[in-house]
Amino acid sequence: MTISRTTKIVLGVLTALVLALVYLPLGMVILNSFNTSSSFSWPPSGLTTNWWHAAWHNPDVRDSLRLSLEVAAMSTVIALVLGTMAALALARYRFFGQDAVSLLIILPIALPGIVTGLAFQNLFRSILNIDLGYWTIVVAHATFCIVTVFNNVLARLRRVGGNLEEASMDLGAGTFTTFRLVTFPALRSALLAGGLLAFALSFDEIIVTTFTAGGGTRTLPLWIYDHMFRPNDAPVVNVVAAALLVLSIVPIWLAQRLSQGEEMVGAR
Repeated sequence: MTISRTTKIVLGVLTALVLALVYLPLGMVILNSFNTSSSFSWPPSGLTTNWWHAAWHNPDVRDSLRLSLEVAAMSTVIALVLGTMAALALARYRFFGQDAVSLLIILPIALPGIVTGLAFQNLFRSILNIDLGYWTIVVAHATFCIVTVFNNVLARLRRVGGNLEEASMDLGAGTFTTFRLVTFPALRSALLAGGLLAFALSFDEIIVTTFTAGGGTRTLPLWIYDHMFRPNDAPVVNVVAAALLVLSIVPIWLAQRLSQGEEMVGAR
């Protein structure tokens, strides 16, 4: 397919405008985190790292960061276990209602966050009579984190097929030996990519967390939301937002690199 020079120029300009619309506001957040003016005057009167120093030594910020990391890590572990088991069941076995089960596993990531959060709040408080806190956040986050692991593992299992596993069993290896020596090595990069995406999703989730976090339990996104309308905290909020942006980009970038690497290996 041949594209005219005019079409290329128009597409290039439109692409640049869309990227600018998306990333210029993000760039402003990072720049304002170094702005010497607490009112964020433009252009910046100077640059400083004082706000970063203040944010790092703020005990509320550090506690919220630690909680976000703990919740994201635990949610990712649960998602890796359950998502992998679900993908293996759907890829290697045939049973009644298989398509319905697959839809139910994927559905949580497609639902609006406010619906998921409200549903879990009703479950925990009204039905199970459980106090909201750390574990309620983890369970709620794990439901949509499972989807990223499930999709990555299922795609990998369909790509590699089951011939190697069947050959392993024909040679006398049991189910667990085959998984350890054949299946797991084939899934390692898919598990890592899915785990990184799950971690990123959990780390910056705010809507579901708002409904499932108890009093005094604040993740980093919740801390930002609670302090963003306080003028005195605005500089520190920008620092925390910039740090959250960077911490969210890294796992997504690594997951993309892993996926691209596997595609290149598979194409050889």
